Amino acid sequence: MERILVSSCLVGRPVRYDGAAKPLHADLFEQWRTEGRLVPFCPEISGGLPVPRPPAEIIDGDGHAVLDGTARIRTAKGEDVTAEFLQGAHQALATARRSGARITLLKEGSPSCGSHRIYDGTHTGTRIPGEGVTAALLERSGIQVFSENDLPALNTLLNTLETPTQT
Repeated sequence: MERILVSSCLVGRPVRYDGAAKPLHADLFEQWRTEGRLVPFCPEISGGLPVPRPPAEIIDGDGHAVLDGTARIRTAKGEDVTAEFLQGAHQALATARRSGARITLLKEGSPSCGSHRIYDGTHTGTRIPGEGVTAALLERSGIQVFSENDLPALNTLLNTLETPTQT
């Protein structure tokens, strides 16, 4: 059975920067939970950040640029939290590998978990195309990354991975 590394906030854990959760209410998600596929993980908590915490955004790029050392992650007050985000991303990858997860389901928009869009670093609520640090690292490591808006595509991949091949 394929395992899915999933953002802890999507399973209802109050780990977001504001101390809230963002529980995902979808039949497919509940099916995967019941089947025991989900491996909850919060890279920001695992990287050492508290709950609640100041919101942070990637400055001058996206998660790939952070991994390459050309962008930083800062709070609105300018505190550099790049090291914590990188540590959390690497712990997410280690957790995925330990659990055998080849698929991740991450919270869209997060500087860690965004897979299609993130905030632009101005702390004005402006979104841009891009990936968070954890999403970028997992993707670079060959792990498929999906957002909560991509459940049908994730389900298609699950079915493909679990369909026996005929010889």
